[in-house]
Amino acid sequence: MTDPHTPHDYDHYADNPQPDAPGDAVGPEVRGEAEDRRRDSVTRRAPTPPAAASDPQDPQPGRAARRRTRTRRRVLAEDANKRNSFSSRDRLLILDAWLRTKLPAKDFAGLVGVSMHSLYKWRQRFEEEGPAGLEDRPKGKGPGSRLSDETQRAILMMKQAHPEWGQDRIHAMLTRTQGLGASPGAIGRYLEQEGYVVEDVPTKPHPDKPRRFERSKPNELWQTDLFTFVLKRQNRRVHLVGYMDDYSRFLVGYGLHASSSGALVRETLEAAIANHGAPIEVLTDNGTQYKTWRGTSAFTKLLDRRGIKQIVASPRHPQTLGKIERFWGTLWRECVQQAVFRDLDEARQRIGLFIDHYNFQRPHSGIDGLVPADRFFEAAPQVLATLRHRVEANAKELAQHGTPRKSFYLTGRVGDANISLHAEGERVLLTNADGTQEEVDLTALGRRESGADQVSPKPIAAEGAPQVHPAQADDSVAGPGQSPLDDAIRDLDEGLSSSAEDA
Repeated sequence: MTDPHTPHDYDHYADNPQPDAPGDAVGPEVRGEAEDRRRDSVTRRAPTPPAAASDPQDPQPGRAARRRTRTRRRVLAEDANKRNSFSSRDRLLILDAWLRTKLPAKDFAGLVGVSMHSLYKWRQRFEEEGPAGLEDRPKGKGPGSRLSDETQRAILMMKQAHPEWGQDRIHAMLTRTQGLGASPGAIGRYLEQEGYVVEDVPTKPHPDKPRRFERSKPNELWQTDLFTFVLKRQNRRVHLVGYMDDYSRFLVGYGLHASSSGALVRETLEAAIANHGAPIEVLTDNGTQYKTWRGTSAFTKLLDRRGIKQIVASPRHPQTLGKIERFWGTLWRECVQQAVFRDLDEARQRIGLFIDHYNFQRPHSGIDGLVPADRFFEAAPQVLATLRHRVEANAKELAQHGTPRKSFYLTGRVGDANISLHAEGERVLLTNADGTQEEVDLTALGRRESGADQVSPKPIAAEGAPQVHPAQADDSVAGPGQSPLDDAIRDLDEGLSSSAEDA
């Protein structure tokens, strides 16, 4: 007698009734008994074999049979090409038949063995180009750049004017200044097409991976540091202090002075706070202007009075102040290195103009191609629009080259000789008849002296300078190789000689 808890083929026949085959020992009575037994007792079903689950003859297929499958078969290459390719004449005949039958594309496509997409594409190409549009075309993208001619000219002009710019910098400038859309990859491919190659520059490996930090809102943290350079015309060393917002890279204040005193950094901080509000924290180095090894510095006391927290970087680790250190490099390369300032006042004005250009016009790769003002004034767009209107479009040119000069050229005859005079920067050169040149001792010929359009605009960057006591003021600046001590000794000698003669 069969155990009701043992799997049996009766269950299979009960679930899948099939006609009796000749010689089948199981009749309808047995199948009915097995079906009753299955309903009246608890049985354990045997797992369905894979072959039965995927059997196409199974009237109740399992999950595996219900999944859509794709059959792969091999055919002759000639048959595949015949089925999938049409000549231009075939396309024209198929298109003509479709238009004459006026059948929907779905119905007609099945009759001729093409897709609806092909019919629509052939009709569009025929309407635009006529029968020539049905000719065979190479697949894939054509050779050469697909950028517009205007974009290509702009890319070449930027690359020729600034050879050091890469494809990311050109992409940011195109988007901001001219509104032209070109991805960095497309710009790189076009430059390669024009003959530019990628040059491998050997670099020194860094001992450790740099770690970056950034505050989440403006005025949470300011970075401050000092930068020193020499005024070329006066051979005079000056000191520049700057305050940069950590989140936006916006220069909130600067100060340029002949000394690096603590008063300079404090006055510049006061000017920056007056214009842009007080920060929560200020990050400084260990310079004596910010911190003393004994007691509390005047700078720290000023921060305490205003409720500002001071963070001091580790000694001999300039990476902590990396953002403002990077700005010093930008200021040197793009302004101070090639600029010739007439005096300290002109240096203040022109550096302020460059800071305006940096804040409002120069895209910054560290903030996703935005300019610092975009981030700093994100909550006050009307303030940003007003300040941007005050920044001159040529602020960078004025910062680098100063007020433009009038051209100077003079030619004539002295006796039987032809001569000419022309200006080259600060020098005036005399060209003789034989082509030789010599410098004429004239001073600043060709400089504009009057006129409203000849005055450089005043920078809007917050500028702070310490008050100088009248007794310590030094309006006269000695030139190269000169010293105020010379005049003092000469006056002393004259005074002593006069006293000896009177005696």
